[in-house]
Amino acid sequence: MMNLYSGTTDPFSHRCRIVLFEKGMDFQVIDVDLYNKPEDIAVINPYNRVPVLVDRDLVLYESNIINEYIDERFPHPQLMPPDPILRARARQLLHTFEGEIFAHVIDLESGAKGGDKSRQEIRDQLTQLAPIFTKQKFLLGDEFSMLDVAIAPLLWRLEHYGIDLPKSAAPVMKYAERIFSRQGFIDALTPSEKVMRR
Repeated sequence: MMNLYSGTTDPFSHRCRIVLFEKGMDFQVIDVDLYNKPEDIAVINPYNRVPVLVDRDLVLYESNIINEYIDERFPHPQLMPPDPILRARARQLLHTFEGEIFAHVIDLESGAKGGDKSRQEIRDQLTQLAPIFTKQKFLLGDEFSMLDVAIAPLLWRLEHYGIDLPKSAAPVMKYAERIFSRQGFIDALTPSEKVMRR
């Protein structure tokens, strides 16, 4: 059985839980207190961070790597495009999200200085995505994909982070509600995450 070491409020762990629940597979989530991590996290992950996936002898960390492994090992429903060109584009977009959006999420999570600047950057980046959702249901078209998984925890935490999107970003919020209504997303929420949104 796969074991996922997961922070109960960690947005990157949340991504992995979404994928596991979307796949409907057999796994165990081991909740990790981010402020009092057990010593074995530092043993299995040299960066002493969650999420960490342990599958027999395989130990993986970094949410996008974990999620691609799960998607390849359990291909139904497929979350990365089957076409190599589309898959490469999806990976490129995931990489862009990490640098342009989630680097700021890490700053907000860590309480680093410059929180207002990080909030503004996230707000601007999400607002730029709005036109996409006037034409399609999800980031890659009409099918839920790994890109939606990547951004879902941030959308869930906007209020928690103190980020208000402008009216022009209304399509983003409609898109967020589509994701939040998915059973895999609902099942992946921890009690601590449920209270982040009213």
